[in-house]
This record gives sequence, structure tokens and C-alpha cells, in this order.
Amino acid sequence: MDLIDKITDFVSDKVADLPKPEASVTDVDVKDITLTDGVTYLAKVAVKNPYGVSLPISDVEYILKSATRIIVSGKIPDPGSLKASDTTMVNVDVKVPHSILLSLIKDIVGDWDLDYELEIKLIIDLPVIGNFTLPVAQKGEMKLPTWRQMIGLESTATADE
Repeated sequence: MDLIDKITDFVSDKVADLPKPEASVTDVDVKDITLTDGVTYLAKVAVKNPYGVSLPISDVEYILKSATRIIVSGKIPDPGSLKASDTTMVNVDVKVPHSILLSLIKDIVGDWDLDYELEIKLIIDLPVIGNFTLPVAQKGEMKLPTWRQMIGLESTATADE
């Protein structure tokens, strides 16, 4: 084993022992409904930064699935930074066109909600180490907007009350 390999192994061992940021999805709810764009859901992700310095988030990637079928996926470039030694809320807007919701009608008809799995990857730029991907996932049920909400006769807050 040459010197370069020894240095690489040493650095790899030290990096593996460093604390990493942790994340969890705290909420997924309807954010906006439009006739043209569809429904925008807001996923709130709490990310704990163990370091005493702010960490930039390069990208956020997401995949929304229902019954193992991908409904929508996307990427949010440069959504901001994680606060130093604190928990930062990262908002992930997930836009679902009406046409996709209509194609899921079998799952929706019974209780007007959608069984979902949301996978989010936060790509964080760690100094010296480089990009670090922090995956987080959540399964649950999303309430769908009613027809009255979709055409603007009722707000989403009214339906929840």
C-alpha cells in the first residue's frame, strides 16, 4: 500500500466518523390550487445541522409516488442554506397537475384522499467533503381538494374545518 492509499484510507475513516445533518418530513399539506397548474402540495422538512457553520443546500430532488407509481418528480435548485447548529425548515413545493390526479381516480374515490410516498433528497455541500445527499421519505395520506376548491368557490382552510 503506497502513501496515497494510506492517506485516502485515513481521511475516509475520519470523514465516516463525522456527524451528519439529519432530516425528517414534518408535514405535507395543500398549499395552492389553480385551474391551470393543478394542486401544489407543501412538504415541510426539518433539517438539523450539527455544525457551527451554515451549510449551503445545492439542490432538493423529490419524487411523489402512489401505489408504487411515480406521480411527479422534480428538482429545486439552490433552495438556501442550513443554519449553523440549528434546525432549519426547508419547504418543498410539489406541483401535481389535475390530469395526474384524475388518472388516480381509483385510489381517490372512496375517501377523497391519496395514499402517497414522498421521497426527498437534500444535496448539501459539506466543506472539504463535498456534496452529501441526505435522503428522507414519508408515507401517508393527502387530502385532495374538493371540486368547489378547485374552481375557487371554497378555500382549502374551509374544507379542513
